[in-house]
Amino acid sequence: MHQNAARRQWERMSSMNATKRGYGGISSEERRATRRVALMDAALDLLTESGVRGVTKKAVCARARLNDRYFYEQFDDAEALLEAVANDMTAAGLRAVATATLQAPADVRARIHAAADAAIEFVVADPRRSNILLISHTDAVLQRIRLDSTRAIVRSMSAMTRDLLGESAPSQLDTDLAAFTIVTGVMELVAAWMRGEFDTSRAHLADVVAAMLMTVAEISTTIPASGQ
Repeated sequence: MHQNAARRQWERMSSMNATKRGYGGISSEERRATRRVALMDAALDLLTESGVRGVTKKAVCARARLNDRYFYEQFDDAEALLEAVANDMTAAGLRAVATATLQAPADVRARIHAAADAAIEFVVADPRRSNILLISHTDAVLQRIRLDSTRAIVRSMSAMTRDLLGESAPSQLDTDLAAFTIVTGVMELVAAWMRGEFDTSRAHLADVVAAMLMTVAEISTTIPASGQ
């Protein structure tokens, strides 16, 4: 009996270990994450090449070389897939900006310039990102997705600005208003620069964007008290 109990225990442990290892030593969670990345990357490719109409379940699965069932394992439909792409991209961009800001010298101007440079670098590193973050679309789904991303960036910038300025920061309302104005303007500027409408270097563009971001710090002295 002791031998049988020991054998059953060994079989249970072996089964658990096999589940963790999965096929070829890769766990099911890791394979699922890999498929998710492949589907999202395929969607971004198709959006860049053919617009939103090109992002269909069939086309995405074909590009990712995955069976349809793996699509539904992750997403309800193509719209949900595009939303996931935008959310992940926005979060990654904000992480890049936050990291650059924290690594910069402890000076407001230096940190704001680091944030501007990191934001531009994030988009330039993969031009496909501009289709989600920068380009205006007539499609209602992409309009909503871009607006959601813009709002997330605005909230992050407003919070970062107040953190950097400390006690000298403008009111929450004025910071939010300025952040929205500047973020939307900067996004249009970078999009135009990427289209070749402005013949200037990336370094100079970062200088201009940083200067625009610095204007948030001046709001407390330029807005009349009655506007608070």
